[in-house]
Amino acid sequence: MDGSKPPVAAPVLILLGPPGAGKGTQARKLEESRGFVQLSTGDLLRAAVAAGTPAGRRAKAVMEAGDLVSDEIVIAILRDRLGEADCAKGVILDGFPRTTVQAEALDDLLDGTGQRINAAISLEVDDDAMVVRISGRFTCANCGEGYHDTFKPTIKPGVCDMCGGTEMKRRADDNAETVAQRLAAYHAQTAPLIDYYAAKGALTRVPAMGAIEEIAANLEEVVSHVTT
Repeated sequence: MDGSKPPVAAPVLILLGPPGAGKGTQARKLEESRGFVQLSTGDLLRAAVAAGTPAGRRAKAVMEAGDLVSDEIVIAILRDRLGEADCAKGVILDGFPRTTVQAEALDDLLDGTGQRINAAISLEVDDDAMVVRISGRFTCANCGEGYHDTFKPTIKPGVCDMCGGTEMKRRADDNAETVAQRLAAYHAQTAPLIDYYAAKGALTRVPAMGAIEEIAANLEEVVSHVTT
């Protein structure tokens, strides 16, 4: 025995939260502060297809046939990605798993790599406030500067503060009715997943209606706790 410590398995975090909850923003902050890598299902699939990996070729054939890529193929692609050097400091999963079946398959995968879900972090939001937050967003069509009807209006109505452009645009799905439907669908689809990780003692709820930096600080505290 040389007294050396075994290598610490790279942390695995899951970010849960409805559209507009700030998952992307907070994941980027954790990438910057911790060196973690954010992994989203869409990016994983595109990269694997482009690289022509065995799992990527299988995914490409399925997609070209107009079918949904199976959980088995997604897990195979994720297994390959977790083995790459940049994932050694830890990863943040965004958009996977979406079901308890996928969560169980992910657990099996991590058992094989000596890893585990360190924390499934649910960004908790107020649905009514989220409808206001998302449905009020608009951007300058010229320079892309973002605004909000209530929280960040232009200084001069209809004129971009940054470039003076007068053409503004809104996402077609950023209206109150559609946002409410998306929130309801998220809660229905994700509730079993939240229960799953709560039962395993891996769920942490983080209030996500405050300032971005405040939420980031709370997340840092959670990550520090579960990775030491």
